[in-house]
Amino acid sequence: MLTPLLPIPPRRALYFCLLLALFELLTYIASDVVMPAMLNVTRDLAAGPQHIPYALNAYLLGGVALQWLIGPLSDRFGRRPMLLIGCAGFTVTCIASYWVDNIHLFNGLRLLQGIGLGFVVVVSYPALQEAFAETDAVRLMAMLANIALLSPLLGPLLGSVLLEWISWRTLFLLIGICGALTWVSLYCYMPETLGVTRRDGSRLDKQPLALASVAASYRSLLRNRRFLAGSAALGLIGLPLIAWIGLAPLLLVKGAGLSTMTYGLWQLPVFGGLITGNLLLNHLAERYSLESLAGRSLWALLGGLLLGAAATWLWPSVPALVAGLTLYTVGLGICNATLYRLTLFSSDASKGVVSAMLGMISVAILGLGGSVLAACGAGNGLTDFAIAACATGLLALWPLRHILRPQSAQAQYA
Repeated sequence: MLTPLLPIPPRRALYFCLLLALFELLTYIASDVVMPAMLNVTRDLAAGPQHIPYALNAYLLGGVALQWLIGPLSDRFGRRPMLLIGCAGFTVTCIASYWVDNIHLFNGLRLLQGIGLGFVVVVSYPALQEAFAETDAVRLMAMLANIALLSPLLGPLLGSVLLEWISWRTLFLLIGICGALTWVSLYCYMPETLGVTRRDGSRLDKQPLALASVAASYRSLLRNRRFLAGSAALGLIGLPLIAWIGLAPLLLVKGAGLSTMTYGLWQLPVFGGLITGNLLLNHLAERYSLESLAGRSLWALLGGLLLGAAATWLWPSVPALVAGLTLYTVGLGICNATLYRLTLFSSDASKGVVSAMLGMISVAILGLGGSVLAACGAGNGLTDFAIAACATGLLALWPLRHILRPQSAQAQYA
């Protein structure tokens, strides 16, 4: 059994981990379950289908909007109160979507809901890293990612089924109710990870909220080439998947003429590959260094994107594209958690500030990159998408070369 560094019973530590995963799952469900309904949303709100990928990108950009402030605030006041605030805000904005009457208000609420994703990145992830030792933390990140991945794995299919019985408005209402129940559970079981003497005798103190000091920390991070490389790489390696989530309704339902149910079924192998990668990471975490794991995962990650582009070029079809994306997501499942850990600990600055800047850079790349790909025509056809996805993956090679380069300071990650 995993032993927490915090002086709490193992059972409470387990509940804590599961609740972090549940909140993360809800922030993904707010996107993935609704994606099959986006054609209905645009029709009901008298908007064109071009708003479909922009609604997802607004959600992602919302995740970036306040990370610069959430991180320092969580360093000052603690992880627990800030996560409760984030969960409450996410819940309220999901419930408010039930009464939306135009696409601009809908996208505005998507932006606000995305701020909940920012709390996951800036508060939940550091809290988990602070509560457990390195090997356990990496394993938990992979395990919790598998739980959270139930949303993109089953979300489109579940959304397609639910839409046979309820409206997209009711979907948001149900997500809000689940958010309220999660808030109550977090209030009962989430411990504070700052200002607590841990089992190994160490203590992570809360940091004063001094804007000059915070600005200096951000400037220091912007001069840290290893940190910048890791943050950029995290965004670029995940961009093909985010683009797929945003553009799949256009590619499969509108472009290929598939039903929403078939669209949901085609998500299973893609996100099943991501879960497979996370399970492999859990098995390999003790055998290899983090740099070695990330480097080895690139064979599957980049190989899958190249396979998808080549196969779709020769045989433009959904199976050809999905085959490449599935191999890509296996590599992504291994690479993502290891790269996050390497980047988070590439600086000695407080982890709230580091995770905030990391999240801002990586999620900004995901959101803006998704908009750029959509504007450049990645949603026009399967081959267009495959080539665009492959190009973004290859762009990640430059920052990956810097973050995975052996360092004399590597001992700090051991």
